[in-house]
Amino acid sequence: MNRRSIATLILTVGLLPWLAGCATETYVTGGKLDQEVAAAIALFKKTDPGMEKLFAQSAGYAVFPSVTKGGAGIGAAHGEGEVFIKGGKLIGLTKMTQVTLGLQLGGQEYAEIIFFEDKVTLDRFAEGQFALSAQATAVAASEGASADADYQKGVMVFTIAKGGLMFEASVGGQKFSFIPIQKPPLY
Repeated sequence: MNRRSIATLILTVGLLPWLAGCATETYVTGGKLDQEVAAAIALFKKTDPGMEKLFAQSAGYAVFPSVTKGGAGIGAAHGEGEVFIKGGKLIGLTKMTQVTLGLQLGGQEYAEIIFFEDKVTLDRFAEGQFALSAQATAVAASEGASADADYQKGVMVFTIAKGGLMFEASVGGQKFSFIPIQKPPLY
């Protein structure tokens, strides 16, 4: 072997772990998150039975059973959830992050559901090209709240407080990532 071949081999072997980490990430279902999402969906439907219509008619929805938010001037929020298409078929995992500046103090935990009005908006979400604008607002889920809510820019967002107290409650500026479900191997 000449020096160039040895250098290429060393470089290739050295890059393998890094390249493996660059592979497309996939989500495997069946864990604790599945149960938490099912419980969150049941809670939203119990809180507002009219929401059943949104689950049936929307192009899809993302469910975050637990979003944790805190801040003192600068705030941050994070949550993981699952994404479903019309009919309730699970298509992947989603992660939400949010950083906010301004008047805010405290911490809270809440559940959040984002309904997608059409396939175009759902596809943008699944492609990782989606963020809620700084002006986006969420509707606090309560009985009858879904009857008065409207889609804004292709989405409708509902939240239910689970605990804590925070003097600031926007969903604007949330950014999302999407990880598709791992396809079962073909045998």
